[in-house]
Amino acid sequence: MNTVDTSAAPLAADAGRFTAWSWLRRNRQVIALPAMFAIAVVAFAVGAPGFLTVDNLTNVARQSVYLLIVSLGQLIVMIGGGLDLSVGAVVSLASVTAATVMAAAFAAMPDAPGLAIAAGVAVLLVIGMVVGLVNGLGATRLQIPPFMMTLGMGSVLFGITLLVSGGAPVYGLPGELGSVFGFGEWFGVPIPALVALLLVALTYALLEWSRYGRHLYATGGNARAALLSGVRTHGVIVVSFVLSSVMAALSGFLLTARLGTGEANIGASLPLDSIAACVIAGVSLSGGQGRTFKVLLGTLLIMLVQNGLNLMQVGAYAQTMVIGAILICAMALARH
Repeated sequence: MNTVDTSAAPLAADAGRFTAWSWLRRNRQVIALPAMFAIAVVAFAVGAPGFLTVDNLTNVARQSVYLLIVSLGQLIVMIGGGLDLSVGAVVSLASVTAATVMAAAFAAMPDAPGLAIAAGVAVLLVIGMVVGLVNGLGATRLQIPPFMMTLGMGSVLFGITLLVSGGAPVYGLPGELGSVFGFGEWFGVPIPALVALLLVALTYALLEWSRYGRHLYATGGNARAALLSGVRTHGVIVVSFVLSSVMAALSGFLLTARLGTGEANIGASLPLDSIAACVIAGVSLSGGQGRTFKVLLGTLLIMLVQNGLNLMQVGAYAQTMVIGAILICAMALARH
């Protein structure tokens, strides 16, 4: 009499489960961001009335611009193996200093608001380049760990910001600043969003298509090997910090245009949020890994979470806790 061997069936099922689990473990970094997006959208769609409306999602996109620009600069530094904790202070200093210069120029020449705005932009670009250069030289020439270098620089910059502003908002800015760079549109697209999209495209081209981008990934992946291959690693790192600070300064300018004043505290949350956006997007803290469009998605996720929590009337302190928890979760998923 013939018998059927059924012992292989449980083994096949176990093998299938093992294969699925192995696949999930191997691809957890790829799956993590879409999964967190899906969880956030479903949770807030259920718990926050009006979350999925067109007006609200458009508002999220507008609010994401300033963090996105800072996160792009943070991405460049982190790919090179560094970390920039001074971005928030750069945003604040750029806001206050540019506002002070624009207000003075506009008061002296009220018929030339464009000249006043140009003077403010020139000042904030100089601030960004100088701060980035100091950070980069400190991390390379003085061999100060980027974490400590930028942390100390952030403290210095915040002190300068308070000295310049006296701790009070800076008023008297040209009306054209807000009407163009704060709330202006071009073919229906907000000007700040166009600036952010342009910077996304430029960052992508720099990292993916340029010689500097290849050298940056090589430096972050293995600085010693890159140096032996002829890469000027110190120069690469200095440029990464300069780009990060310049982008932070540009974000400060756009925030100033949006608010209509120069503010000393507008960059307080940006260091943690920009690092979280990068880490959530799979950027490695050890360097050599990270992609532009993923950082775009990571930024949108953070802003979606903050927006959803606001709609649910969750306090600011609790929101900080949630962002920190998301960062820890992303780090756990990114471990090797």
